Amino acid sequence: MTVSVRDTEEHLTFGRRIAVRIAESLRSAAGAFDPDRLDRRDAALVARLEAISGFLNEHYLGLQTEGFDELPEGPALYVGNHNGGIAGPDLCCTLGTLWRARGPEAPLYALAHDFVMRQISPVGALLQRLGGLRATPEVALRALAAGAQVLVYPGGDLDAYRHARRSDTIVLGPRTGFVRVAQEAGVPIVPIVAQGAHRSAYIFSEGERIAQLLSLKRWARLERFPLAFALPWGVAVGPWLPYFPLPFPVRLRALSPIEAPRSIAPEVIREEVRRTMQHHLDELVEASRRRPKP
Repeated sequence: MTVSVRDTEEHLTFGRRIAVRIAESLRSAAGAFDPDRLDRRDAALVARLEAISGFLNEHYLGLQTEGFDELPEGPALYVGNHNGGIAGPDLCCTLGTLWRARGPEAPLYALAHDFVMRQISPVGALLQRLGGLRATPEVALRALAAGAQVLVYPGGDLDAYRHARRSDTIVLGPRTGFVRVAQEAGVPIVPIVAQGAHRSAYIFSEGERIAQLLSLKRWARLERFPLAFALPWGVAVGPWLPYFPLPFPVRLRALSPIEAPRSIAPEVIREEVRRTMQHHLDELVEASRRRPKP
């Protein structure tokens, strides 16, 4: 698709406006910062970023989506598979698509890593303006009780920093907190599967041993210290170094809701969610292999 000069200028103007809002968010973080507040979401900033993310998703990542016209109304827990770490494009694609489907005013939140929200308050303040909340069960339950929809990546670093040879594998690990939240809140789990996003960088080592030597789990709640081939660094070291994602096509598929009754063990529901997501990821991978090359 051809991008006109006018379109480019309009999006650059959006970018300048966003830069101002970001600066305001960073300045506001100089004072007291509560990472659990629900009332700091900035719908105007979300609307501007939705326009930018939509442009990038379409023209850079070639994003294709399915199922987002059938999202449930009311509180729900969106569960995604995490890819590529801090600069992986799946979050931009997923949030941007949800913003477009729900509208910027809709109460949509995303759970962000506890370390970032508490220890790097300027970044936490910015994420909060976009609907970011500290990733704890208590905060998620409070948002759902208020009628919001919440996006979570339960695989966390285990999923985001998995080796490139496992790029087409759903990794949730032993974690069941997201299921318990859905059970207690009485809301459905809505899986969203991303395919292609893990190719944004080539992770050649998950760095589990390095993470253990650095005691990351104790002070940063991380179990991986990835090493990756990524732009512009060549080799990107660690979980916090941003990089420029490669422009591989990304496909998103929103699935049918999965109920989470309290009468069923969380481990059983987690496995149903993982198995369902893996089935659809396998379908997306197979479809991408059959698709003619441009």
